[in-house]
Amino acid sequence: PTPLVDDDLMSRKVHVVDADTGKVLARFDNPGKLGEVAWSPDGKKLALISAADINDPAAGRLMVAPASGGPLRDLLPGYEGHVSDIAWQDADTVMFLGGEGVGTTFNRINADGAGRKTLIAAGQPVLTGMTLARDVRAAAFVGETPAHPSEVFAMKHGEAGPQRLTDSNPWLAGMALAPQEVVRYKARDGLEIEGLLIRPLNEEKGQRYPLILVVHGGPEAHYRNGWLTNYASPGQMAAARGFAVFYPNYRGSTGRGVAFSKLDFGDFAGKEFDDYVDGVDHLVAAGLVDRARVGITGGSYGGYASAWGATYYSDRFAASVALYGISDNVSKEGTSDIPEEMRLVHQRWRPWENWQLFLDRSPIYHAGKARTPTLIAHGKEDTRVHPSQSLELYRFLKLQSQAPVRLVFYAGEPHGFRRAASRFDYSLRMLQWMEHYLKGPGGAPPPLELDYDAALKEE
Repeated sequence: PTPLVDDDLMSRKVHVVDADTGKVLARFDNPGKLGEVAWSPDGKKLALISAADINDPAAGRLMVAPASGGPLRDLLPGYEGHVSDIAWQDADTVMFLGGEGVGTTFNRINADGAGRKTLIAAGQPVLTGMTLARDVRAAAFVGETPAHPSEVFAMKHGEAGPQRLTDSNPWLAGMALAPQEVVRYKARDGLEIEGLLIRPLNEEKGQRYPLILVVHGGPEAHYRNGWLTNYASPGQMAAARGFAVFYPNYRGSTGRGVAFSKLDFGDFAGKEFDDYVDGVDHLVAAGLVDRARVGITGGSYGGYASAWGATYYSDRFAASVALYGISDNVSKEGTSDIPEEMRLVHQRWRPWENWQLFLDRSPIYHAGKARTPTLIAHGKEDTRVHPSQSLELYRFLKLQSQAPVRLVFYAGEPHGFRRAASRFDYSLRMLQWMEHYLKGPGGAPPPLELDYDAALKEE
């Protein structure tokens, strides 16, 4: 192993080491990515979250083995979800959280794989973290709903469901929030796709609205039916301004098992990105969305999708905001810190093994089609998707000169903005761009300088 990020993602193994001698007593050969690890209370077993194989995009299988180093056993073969948190209830019982579709479940299962019981079914709240009490007669959770971001919940033995303990944002109780719902639709090849829709606040029946499509990164991730508003996701902020906001869990997403998460393997920017266009068509057919006023945004792989929407699918999008996204699959391979992970779980090939595919699936390859006003944003210290990716896209669109384009670099920011000032600035720019091109006059870009004071005073 090396200190490379690729090795951290793809080559981590669990070793049991004698603390006195340093001798390795046991090694567990998990077949791919590694998640949480937990010892049984008696020290005789080990539970871990692992990928199913080296090409599985995410660690989401619950496996148990003897602590002496015996073979790993998948307790949930064929599980159409992804395990995210584990803890031992006793020497023979494992508790776990599962992401299943847009919901989560809290479960227990015997260490031999028998007797699974769901204690909290999919629904509200969405559970994103779990800890058992020392006496294992209670559990604490981090949970969220469409009405609030993360809070602490608890559930005692025998209770029907978790009880909320904290209220970190009491001011939300006085805010009017737009309704949020699960949407299911058929992709063009018949595959069912699931997503989440925030409807416009104060929606009027029979009226069509502008839509902001928000594409998640990864692509080994998925949206859950909880709080969907943050600096990179306009959510309730956009709904309050009269937008519909849609979050598709396209093929390749997690939450629906290993097979679903592998459907984009070797087909990056193929059917996976067709899925989000099919979702837009579904909402247009439902009478909610104005087809001529659709914008797209997302970060990382979602930024890749947004760049794809601004070029390959430019005829479908009236605005695009691409956040630290991929624009050139060839140069990305030589500048990213995870080229091996990308090959093993997404691309299938190295560029020289399939040059034409890497070109065909690069947004800059389709820059000649670009007619979509595009805002590009990137952190200057990004090692995952190098900032040169955004510079390439900007230069190609600027040279092509058929649509407005703006590039904003954020000094000191890595892959995923950390500073509140950067997040605030970006969230304002994203909404400004969408309002200008989906609801406003369009034409030349909106002002570069932002009025932060006015934004802070806005109710």
